[in-house]
Amino acid sequence: MYREEVTEAVLEAKRAKGLTWTALAKAVGRHPVWTTSALLGQQSMSEDEATAAVALLGLDPSFVAALTECPLKGSLDSDVPTDPLIYRLHEITQVYGSTIKALIHEEFGDGIMSAIDFELDIERVSDPKGDRVKITYNGKFLPYRKW
Repeated sequence: MYREEVTEAVLEAKRAKGLTWTALAKAVGRHPVWTTSALLGQQSMSEDEATAAVALLGLDPSFVAALTECPLKGSLDSDVPTDPLIYRLHEITQVYGSTIKALIHEEFGDGIMSAIDFELDIERVSDPKGDRVKITYNGKFLPYRKW
């Protein structure tokens, strides 16, 4: 079975059972962002995590194996995304990416923010002019090594 087929089955079962990503994360014992990413095919789950997700979703136990495999990371094509929300995130990187890079280098030196030792959180922030989305990236700084 292909990993993409498992993702489709996860999405169909989630929809059919009326489950939220938060409920799935609670069953798996992980953060909702990480769990969502794993169930969409971007992380590898432990056997226990995959078994818990498969059970809650009512999927065939054979899906556990696919959920525990090391994935091919990167779910987007290399072209500019067309989904409006994903496009806006891409636009933020296009507009502010060099600014973020400059400020990180000024604060930490020459290096990168890890996407491996990394956490992401999404929050709703109440605002009288309309609720706001707060996205927090929290990654370990990795300085470039000299040799």
